[in-house]
Amino acid sequence: MGGSEPFWMGCGAGFSGDRVDAPGPVVAAIAASGRPGAIMFETLAERTLALGHVARWADPALGYEPLLAELVGPVLPACLAACIPIVGNFGNANPQAAAALLLRLAEEAGLARPRIAIVEGDDVAGHIEVADLEVSDTDASLGRSLEGLIAANVYLGAQPIAQALLQGAQIVVTGRVADPALALGPLVAHFGWGWDDWDRLAAGTLVGHLLECGSQVTGGYFADPGFKDVPNMAGIGFPIAEVDADGAFTITKPPGTGGCVTRRTVTEQILYEVHDPAAYLTPDVVLDVTGVRLEAAGMDRVRVSGARGRAAPPSLKATVSFEGDWIGEAEISYAGPNALARARLAAQVIGQRLDRRGLMLRRRLDLIGTASVFDDDTGQLAADDLAPRSEVRMRLAVSGTTRGPVDAAVQEVLALLCCGPAGGGGMRSQVRRRVRTLSYLVPRNRVAPTVRWA
Repeated sequence: MGGSEPFWMGCGAGFSGDRVDAPGPVVAAIAASGRPGAIMFETLAERTLALGHVARWADPALGYEPLLAELVGPVLPACLAACIPIVGNFGNANPQAAAALLLRLAEEAGLARPRIAIVEGDDVAGHIEVADLEVSDTDASLGRSLEGLIAANVYLGAQPIAQALLQGAQIVVTGRVADPALALGPLVAHFGWGWDDWDRLAAGTLVGHLLECGSQVTGGYFADPGFKDVPNMAGIGFPIAEVDADGAFTITKPPGTGGCVTRRTVTEQILYEVHDPAAYLTPDVVLDVTGVRLEAAGMDRVRVSGARGRAAPPSLKATVSFEGDWIGEAEISYAGPNALARARLAAQVIGQRLDRRGLMLRRRLDLIGTASVFDDDTGQLAADDLAPRSEVRMRLAVSGTTRGPVDAAVQEVLALLCCGPAGGGGMRSQVRRRVRTLSYLVPRNRVAPTVRWA
C-alpha cells in the first residue's frame, strides 16, 4: 500500500447478524473502480463480545463472529484477486479461531494461502488488576472487585491494523478495537499519515464512524414512510467512502443498490452515539465534528470535509463483563372483543400471584400494543386513556439473583392458559442468565497491542 491517489474504503457489515449478501456489491464496486481500497467488517458490540467469551468458554473453537463464513466467504476470492484487504473485528473473543476459519475457506475455494494478521492485546482479563481501572460509567463501581468476571477488553486503536497492512496483510483479524479504527488503519497505511497529524487522523476516524454501522448511513434505520422515504430497502446498498489524501471524502454506495445517501442520512450517522460533537474520544484522536461541512455531490453522493482533531486521550476505554442476574420473560396474547380488558386482568392476576407466592422479584408487566414502550416500571396499566385494542399481548419480565424464583414467576404466566381470563394463547417464555457490561478506563501504558501471523 502507499500513495496519494484516492482510496475507496467500503463496509461489509455494521453489526453481528447483518445481511450476509451486503459485502458483494461493495467489493464489486471497489474492484471496478480501479482504485486502491479495502473493506471493513464491524460486527462487535459490547454485549456481542461478552457473548463471544461465553461461547468460547463452552467450546474453545468458538467465540468469533457466528456469520463469518457467510459474510466473508463469498467475497474472499474477489478481494484477494483485486488486492482489496479485508479488515474486521469479527475475531470477537477468539481471533485465532477466526483466522483459522478464513484459512480453511481459502483452501476450500482453491485459493492461495492468504496472508492473515491477527491483532492481539485487547483481552486484558488475564493480567488486569482492580488498581488499573478507573471508573468510567455510573455503575462501574459495582464491579470494582472483578468478582464474576467474564471478560475484560480494551478498545485498541488503528496502529496495529496499519502496521499489519504495511507488512503485507491481505486480511486483518481483530478483537476489540474502536470501530472507526477499522477504516483509519487502512487509510493511514495507504496515505502515510503521521500518528500526530491530528486533523487527518480525525478525518479518517470520521470515515470509520460513518461506515461502522453499515447501511445506517445509506438509509437503514432512517426510513419513516411519508417523512423520510427510502427506496428499495430490501436491496439497500452498504456504504463506500472515496477518501482523498487531505482527508476530505465522499460517501456513496454501489450502483444499482437500494437505499439513499443524502445530507440527512449522513448527518444522522455523524451524530450517532457521539456524546460530545466537539470531543468524540477514540484511541487515536479526539474528533471534533462541529465544523464538518456536508455538500451534495450528485445522486447518492455527499462530500464531507472539515473534521478537526486533537491529541488522543491518555486512557483507553475497557469493557468489563460480569455474570449478571437471572431474567425471565413470558408472554401471552388476547384477541377479539374486550381483549384489552382481558389482558389487563391477566396482568393484575400475575401481580397478585407473585405477591401471594412471596416472589419478591424486580418485575415489569407490559401490555404490548397498548402500553409497553411508553409505560414505565411502575406498571400503570390501568390508565383511563388506554384505547381499546382487538389484539393485546401481555408480557411479564422478572429478574433475580437466583434462578428458582424466576422460573416460578414465569410458570405463573403458563398457568394463565387455564387459570386466567378467556381466550389466552400463544404463550412463550424463556429464562436465562444475563451478562452485565460496565465501562472503565485503563492507562495506555498497561496495554501492549501486538500483531502476529496466522
